[in-house]
Amino acid sequence: MKNACLILLAGLLFASPVWAVDGNEFLARLDKNLYPPSYEMYRKIIDIQPDGTKKEFTLYSIRKGRDKMVALFLAPPSDKNRSTLRLGDNMWLYIPSVGRPVRITSLQSVTGGIFNNSDIMSLDYGEEYNCEEIREEGEIYVLRLKAKSGAVAYDNLLMTADKKSALPIKIECHAASGMLIKTLHFKETKEFGPDFRRPSVLETESPLHKDYKSIMLFAGIKLRDFPDEVFTLNYLPNVESLRR
Repeated sequence: MKNACLILLAGLLFASPVWAVDGNEFLARLDKNLYPPSYEMYRKIIDIQPDGTKKEFTLYSIRKGRDKMVALFLAPPSDKNRSTLRLGDNMWLYIPSVGRPVRITSLQSVTGGIFNNSDIMSLDYGEEYNCEEIREEGEIYVLRLKAKSGAVAYDNLLMTADKKSALPIKIECHAASGMLIKTLHFKETKEFGPDFRRPSVLETESPLHKDYKSIMLFAGIKLRDFPDEVFTLNYLPNVESLRR
């Protein structure tokens, strides 16, 4: 009996340790894989109504760091030269005919579709959420994320991510009550540059908008640095000048 106990103790001492995955560290890796630290990109947003009618928007977007983002509407003609600015939890919309920026909220939508302003001007997930739980299910991780503040569009997220690539596959967005607001699907991973692969398509549907669907297509994501003055209210009328 004594020898058996000694053998068991030795096995415990010399066995390879099993380290738990740190959810916030994995989330930081996922954020890094989705976006460079400073970049420009082009996106198309397609809103599809139940009868199949589509409305399309083309945006030129830039971002710097974890909390600064600007988006400029290039199409349709009715929205051309509108621009948005996000600084942390604060968002503004500039309409040329109005001549001044107006405050908007994360739950509103500048396109009028299922994608709200938080989706269109998204920041790093680690900037807005803490990981409260991460569990392993085969080749994926399932993360339960909790909003850091009440200014965030969704109180909690249930994220499914690929373990190997550390990229999201699906995100269920919930209100504080637990109600499912929408589901985001990340699809068609492609190469945007050396050692930079990420989903090129984001689709969403919502039980609150039956038979409606919105799609976001990503293109031309390139590393580019910008001065801080670009991310100010005064610069919004001049965003077009940044395009090369």
